[in-house]
Amino acid sequence: MNPTTVLATISGRDRPGVTAAFFAALAAHDVEVRDVEQVVIRDRLLLAVLFDLRGDSGALRSSVSQAARALGMESEVTIAEEYPAPRRPERTSRSHVIVIGRPLRPGALSHVAQRIADVGGNIEMVTQLSTEPAASIELVVRAPDPVRLRAALVQAAEDTGVDVAVEPAGLRRRAKRLVVLDVDSTLIRDEAIDVLAERAGVGAEVAAITERAMAGHLDFASSLKARVSLLAGLPLREVEAVRDALRLTPGARTFVRTLRRVGYHVGVVSGGFTFFTDRFVRELELDFAAANELEIVDGVLTGRIVGPVLDRAGKAEALRRFAAEYAVPLSQTVAVGDGANDIDMLEAAGLGVAFNAKSALRDAADTAVNLPYLDTVLFVLGISDEDVREAAQPH
Repeated sequence: MNPTTVLATISGRDRPGVTAAFFAALAAHDVEVRDVEQVVIRDRLLLAVLFDLRGDSGALRSSVSQAARALGMESEVTIAEEYPAPRRPERTSRSHVIVIGRPLRPGALSHVAQRIADVGGNIEMVTQLSTEPAASIELVVRAPDPVRLRAALVQAAEDTGVDVAVEPAGLRRRAKRLVVLDVDSTLIRDEAIDVLAERAGVGAEVAAITERAMAGHLDFASSLKARVSLLAGLPLREVEAVRDALRLTPGARTFVRTLRRVGYHVGVVSGGFTFFTDRFVRELELDFAAANELEIVDGVLTGRIVGPVLDRAGKAEALRRFAAEYAVPLSQTVAVGDGANDIDMLEAAGLGVAFNAKSALRDAADTAVNLPYLDTVLFVLGISDEDVREAAQPH
């Protein structure tokens, strides 16, 4: 006797024991389960089971209906001689698409979903990751061309103003184990050298050099040395005052604490100064740090840097060094930054995240987050706000 394919669903107010009771009703019949999906939104549950049935479909329908009535829920049974699995395009790949917004409105989600459909993509699963500090949902999308999918979603983000992150599905995504952060305008809200320059009374001069560097007339090492030279004579007490006044980016503590609780190694690689990164290593219990060292003699800045400058290439090399130190493959690393000086580091990492970044870095990064909360990057990694709350609990 050939089996009959059946789709049975039950829906209503969720409570303990619903799934057990539903499968107990099916267990009274000769059933082989093919697929199961269960979704709970607030206190409303929808459970769907696709299975092959050998035996009386009328009796099974009655069993399902009785179980639903006993639970105060509704049921539906659809019976067909052939219930084909959905057809999938050949040579498709699966991606995680994370949509983040504050607020996250239906029109934006509709636009993102339409862009996915436009490139032949199919949404297989939708899960809510967070409501605070921003709303985010994760879509599992199967598409024939991941490059076209990414391009379409970059455009969707520009069209709607929401953040859309795309990452290939699979073991590599779940295996990320080391995160490297830039410091200025990433871990902290400030640009430390600009604050130092204001203290030294050379803010305009330092800004002019920065502008020349941004225009491509100076490389990073030359521009940093030129800016630091203008700080000569600044007393150590002023540098300490700047250090103590630097402001963490909103969500930075949550970001670091959550990642460390779930087993990541977390640290910073900065084109700034060890005098400042040392504070955050202590304060946030970071695992590692690399930065430039200001020369201090007799309690004042000399205007020089000790040793070679940690520049764009140096930041990428520092990422490789820390990954090797912790025996983490580069494919399992994450780099987060905001400026052109971070391009090499983000390209070297398994996942490069542009955080409120300049356009040059956004173009080079795997994904971009433009909300001013560092902990929203957690959602790109598939970490939900429930995970965040659990990580905040005492050991």
